[in-house]
Amino acid sequence: MIQVAVETVAGRGLVVAGVHGVGWHQAVQWAEYAKADGADGVLALPPTIYRASRSEVVEHYTRLNEVGLPIMLYNNPFDTKVDLVPDLVAELAQLENVVAIKEFTADIRRVLEIKELCDIDVIAGADDLLFESLVVGATGWFAGYPNAFPKEAVEIYDLVTAGRIDEARELYTQLVPVFRWDSKTEFVQAIKLSIDIAGQSYGGPTRPPRGPLSAEHEAQVRRDTQKALDHIASR
Repeated sequence: MIQVAVETVAGRGLVVAGVHGVGWHQAVQWAEYAKADGADGVLALPPTIYRASRSEVVEHYTRLNEVGLPIMLYNNPFDTKVDLVPDLVAELAQLENVVAIKEFTADIRRVLEIKELCDIDVIAGADDLLFESLVVGATGWFAGYPNAFPKEAVEIYDLVTAGRIDEARELYTQLVPVFRWDSKTEFVQAIKLSIDIAGQSYGGPTRPPRGPLSAEHEAQVRRDTQKALDHIASR
């Protein structure tokens, strides 16, 4: 998949490979494969099996640093039970290849606190905090719903960075109901369904262990997606 992405992008952008592993041994192996396949950088959660201690988290990223690719830390304490708190991020930022963090705590205060403590890019991680994150200083968005709304995703980012805050907020306000699915347990299924409804490409069903959406959730995703599409069509 990385090889196909690198070939398709053809130098027009960056290819970042997810290298999440149960431990550093697995993450390092995925990172080495990604490097061999031409990826420009890696996105890495802390160890994904059990709850890692601070020293284990530091070792995880220290070992990954040795691969030599730029690293975007991924902070998702809801799923990993490990919180990359700002002072820990600052410690990890001392590793030469740690260049960014995808922040998914839903605590908007983290953006400024991390930027105060170290010089790495803070990337918006939760789709339903995109606008707020960009306004306070996030420098990018690493997300799921741009797969369903690619043009509008870029437009929101461009509007905020150009200082056109009111226009960005108006568009974001219309899309955020569907973006909220990115922060729910069923986010993979929801995003795939929205992709199919929007007609951008093929979303399709999820693979185990993720099952299908409940009838209630599917109906709500369809309503939220269609509402966003109707607004886009009326602009």
